[in-house]
Amino acid sequence: MIGIDTLAQGLLLGGLYALFAAGLSLVFGIMRLVNLAHGDLIILGAYLILTITTATGLHPFLAVFLAAPVMFGFGWLLQTHLLNRVLGPDILPPLLVTFGLSVVIQNALLEGYTADSQKLSAGPIEAQAMDLGVVTLGVMPVLTFLSAVAVIFLLNQLFYRTALGRAFRATSDDAVTAQLMGIRPERVFAMATGIALVVATIAALYLGTRSNFDPSIGPARLLYAFEAVIIGGLGSLWGTLAGGVVIGMAQAVGASINPEWQILSGHIAFVVVLLLRPRGLFPRAND
Repeated sequence: MIGIDTLAQGLLLGGLYALFAAGLSLVFGIMRLVNLAHGDLIILGAYLILTITTATGLHPFLAVFLAAPVMFGFGWLLQTHLLNRVLGPDILPPLLVTFGLSVVIQNALLEGYTADSQKLSAGPIEAQAMDLGVVTLGVMPVLTFLSAVAVIFLLNQLFYRTALGRAFRATSDDAVTAQLMGIRPERVFAMATGIALVVATIAALYLGTRSNFDPSIGPARLLYAFEAVIIGGLGSLWGTLAGGVVIGMAQAVGASINPEWQILSGHIAFVVVLLLRPRGLFPRAND
């Protein structure tokens, strides 16, 4: 019998996976870019927060406010000077370039921080829990899930309620026509990547405070992000949250049956959803 506690833990874990995936979903939805370095960029964000906390003594939840603008700037420069050069109808150049970027980031982190695992210390909050009667929930997992919902909500508001969001949608639908209307797709893409790396920095905060990390774990985070995006429907932000929850629930159920099945259960859920809904749970209408 699957308990309420198992389902609750799976739901909260899904919030972390949704944070991994939100930036990836945003970038794909706007420029159809599959960024194979996304997981490594999350780990880069975690090391940046670690560096700031070590140098300044700030709490990680404060250090993220310094790390996020740096990551935004890095994303802007990365898109402007590298990724914009390889975007086009052929998907192979962006895949090769982002794969190479992944390798570069991993090796740079390995040189700079060694292969030793690290962790961000959030203090007593890491062990705090809330007793809700039928279930006891950790404070950090709850914060992670609430942050995921807030990030998805704010991205949707940005996408559908602002001038920048209209530029995002116009460029996504037809970049050539948008350019004729005075929109510069290169700037729009750079802004999107910068925002995606801000979201990746938030994901890095919760990853680093909840578990150890090292330079090699980026590809695994990328895999979870891809699965969440595909389960939810390519380009659908709320679908990304649903995809993360599906993976988290599946892993929690699998771990309750046999701890060795946790990771495998998430991958099985991914395959089952693809068999039943090849375009994901909430595909965009124009896909």
